[in-house]
Amino acid sequence: MNRTLEHILPRVQKPARYTGGEYNAVVKDRRAVDVRYALCFPDTYEIGMSNLGVRILYGLMNEMDGVWCERVFAPWGDMEEEMRREGIPLYGLESGDSIADFDLIGFSLGYEMAYTNVLNMLDLAGLPLRSGERTELFPIVVAGGTCAFNPEPLAPFVDLFVLGEGEDVSVEIIQLYRQAREEGWGKEEFLTAAARIPGVYVPSLYEVSYHGDGTVAAVTPLEGAPARVTKRIVQDFDKSYFPVKTIVPSTEIVHDRVMLEVFRGCIRGCRFCQAGYAYRPVRPRNPQRLVQQGIEACRDSGYQEMTLSSLSTSDYRALEGLCDGLLEWCEPNKVSLSLPSLRADNFSLGLMERVQHVRKSGLTFAPEAGTQRLRDAINKNVTEEEILRSCRTAFSGGWSSVKLYFMLGLPTETDEDVLGIAELAEKVYKAWKECTPNPKRGVTITVSTACFVPKPHTAFQWEAQVSMEEYRRRVKLLRDNMRGRSIRYNWHDPDTSFLEAVFSRGDRQVADVIEEAWRQGAKFDAWSEYFDFDRWMAAFDACGLDPAFYANRVREKDEVLPWSVTSTGVTTPFLWRERERAYQAVITPDCRVQCTGCGADKLYPGGKCDAEA
Repeated sequence: MNRTLEHILPRVQKPARYTGGEYNAVVKDRRAVDVRYALCFPDTYEIGMSNLGVRILYGLMNEMDGVWCERVFAPWGDMEEEMRREGIPLYGLESGDSIADFDLIGFSLGYEMAYTNVLNMLDLAGLPLRSGERTELFPIVVAGGTCAFNPEPLAPFVDLFVLGEGEDVSVEIIQLYRQAREEGWGKEEFLTAAARIPGVYVPSLYEVSYHGDGTVAAVTPLEGAPARVTKRIVQDFDKSYFPVKTIVPSTEIVHDRVMLEVFRGCIRGCRFCQAGYAYRPVRPRNPQRLVQQGIEACRDSGYQEMTLSSLSTSDYRALEGLCDGLLEWCEPNKVSLSLPSLRADNFSLGLMERVQHVRKSGLTFAPEAGTQRLRDAINKNVTEEEILRSCRTAFSGGWSSVKLYFMLGLPTETDEDVLGIAELAEKVYKAWKECTPNPKRGVTITVSTACFVPKPHTAFQWEAQVSMEEYRRRVKLLRDNMRGRSIRYNWHDPDTSFLEAVFSRGDRQVADVIEEAWRQGAKFDAWSEYFDFDRWMAAFDACGLDPAFYANRVREKDEVLPWSVTSTGVTTPFLWRERERAYQAVITPDCRVQCTGCGADKLYPGGKCDAEA
């Protein structure tokens, strides 16, 4: 460990965040590698180490000959202060070397409110923020994750974006980089060649023009750049890399357990859900392989908890057989098995009782809307009776805690829909009174609401977000009508949701605002300890931009959207059709009932998505 680092660590919170040296961390001989990759997560160690995508890419790249991938996380304020005071640049956890000396620096972008952390990490590394100011072949700054589907707010800072799943394309980028260095290419030549890799978007190869009203007039590809960049997917999910040897953190993290990804994609089609569209088509992993991977990962790590990960775990066809196979080993070894992402329409008491034999936890359902009309409008495909039946089933089985998640401000929402949330919570309470075998134990029903954020590449990408004032009015309406001591109501403050909507649908001009806010001290904007809404409003004023233009404005059908060059494989005509069906409150069946013709199956050459298997 660097002596200066050793000196400052006793002065910061949670020094284990910054030391490395964890079990299964990969340390290589610098002399034996020719490509060094800094895998950066723009948030704390606890959040980043819980990210399955980070675990996968870290293990995958470190299995490549001559490649050393190291982890980098955003230092908390106290550590950053010490690093700047002592002149310590941002470093890789495994080697302690400055990431400015690495060949490639990759950021995982899962949440828009982490954008200022990207800039802060580049600055801590001593690197220019803007891509155009980094003229050498190294380091190349890469970014991926769900936020990359609208890359424009970060476009001036990032050299290239990876759209979709990164397992295959990351390898191809590394191979191209090797070729570029061996043949003496310049940065521009490398980026032009990288743009020919499917799934790679190079912002510098596109010119953006604007109308007088601020809307995008055109996104024009320059010579050598494709007119559209379509995401990459893993074609054979069974053969894709899984990190059986996972790093065991030396301090507590958010999800400190083995995570088994049972499938990618979603059969549902909720009209607000970016992930549901972005990860299509559905590709399951073989249950026998999952059992083997789960057991091996637990044995290697010593973890006492395993969780099944997906967008909707209860939609996995072989779920019961998979759970039986895992529990055969988990129960005698005192390893708990958890099933997040359950749906109210296919909840199974028998299954839940089996998987929670080791440790019983609370239940969580996400009806999203309080009335059937609005649930149909957003294509939630779940009825009130299904929600209540699942709650009755759970309460009969001894559960006494349930969490219900909703959104306020959904397209077509009325006050009746808002009050419907309170009415549904009351019906859940009555269901408990009718079904509980132990009324003296009591029940806790937690209702949580968040402000709807329109996301790119969804059926609601054209919609306006309700104003913060209107959101607060709806919160008050719901709060005033929430009855019962057993019903708790939590709501998300709209300030961050407003900015999330701005960044989600922003164009390249928003980059100036992000940089200005960062220069005024913005960082860790997802954390209340750091978030300063007034600072962001001042940054918009300084840059002459109105944030409401991005968040609270309906887009027209023929408007050129900032993200028009990128594609999830789901077609724009399909998304518009789904928007129209929302206003008619007409549901679209899930993919297993009927193929919706979204277009994502075309990403699967010669194959069929799970819906057609």
